Amino acid sequence: MSFETFVMQAFGGLSLFTVLALMALGLAIVFGLMGVINMAHGELMILGAYMTYLTAEVFQQYFPALMGIYFLVGVLVAFIVTFAFGMLLELVMIRYLYMRPLDTMLATWGLSLILQQLYRQIFGPIDVSVPIVSWLQGAWQAGEGIELPLSRIFILFLTLFVAASVYFFLFRSRWGLRIRAVTQNRAMAGAAGINTARVDAVTFALGCGLAGIAGSALTMLASTGPGAGQQYVVDTFIVVVFGGVESLLGTFLSAFMIGQMQSMFEYVLSGSMAKATILTLVIVVLYFRPNGLFSLKVRR
Repeated sequence: MSFETFVMQAFGGLSLFTVLALMALGLAIVFGLMGVINMAHGELMILGAYMTYLTAEVFQQYFPALMGIYFLVGVLVAFIVTFAFGMLLELVMIRYLYMRPLDTMLATWGLSLILQQLYRQIFGPIDVSVPIVSWLQGAWQAGEGIELPLSRIFILFLTLFVAASVYFFLFRSRWGLRIRAVTQNRAMAGAAGINTARVDAVTFALGCGLAGIAGSALTMLASTGPGAGQQYVVDTFIVVVFGGVESLLGTFLSAFMIGQMQSMFEYVLSGSMAKATILTLVIVVLYFRPNGLFSLKVRR
């Protein structure tokens, strides 16, 4: 493998890492911190992607002169819509299924099938795509024979910004303190005056909102269809479990490792063999470290 090929494959791994990291951060909050197995997480990502697509359509029709900022607006719209949907979902279904992981898994799996059918009815079965804004078109010439698309570079920085924002929200804000208190000891947090039901709703909605941002990022990398979420949800669960279900840093590092391995293995193997090889490595690691590769310093 030449140096140029290695760089391009590594950058391809970073592109996969951006979607996996954004998806996994949301799932780590919902699954790792709350213990909710949300099988509809992929469909929430697709909801965010469709919101970005609708934003592009609205800007093209009504505000063509502002198309340069439609994607930034689309990311915000995707987060708000999926956050609100997460709040509603927690209110009408999830809150009645806490401490019942199998029931939660079955209920959210059924929800994922319903959402897929709704997407087919509303947006059609054909994949849709969004235009790339003018300032993200083209590529950065990093070297001779090495061209890195500007859109993917932007998504990488967006992922780092979102990860930093999640960190400051959870570890440097009053709401983050409440979330961590409820996670560590619900009874004591309630006795201290924290509204645990409200914290649960906000925490679940935050995880859903992050999935929406992942959907926006996906539109810059590939087309979007009703069933596209199922292609990522299993990989996202693997990322969370491999990194450590209660470790956000572990989740982030795990997404980077799996993204790079996927890209490198696909260069020498087929796509299915690459996934099988990664899954085998994950199983071996979890055999020796059942709590995840990066779970050593997690408080329990």
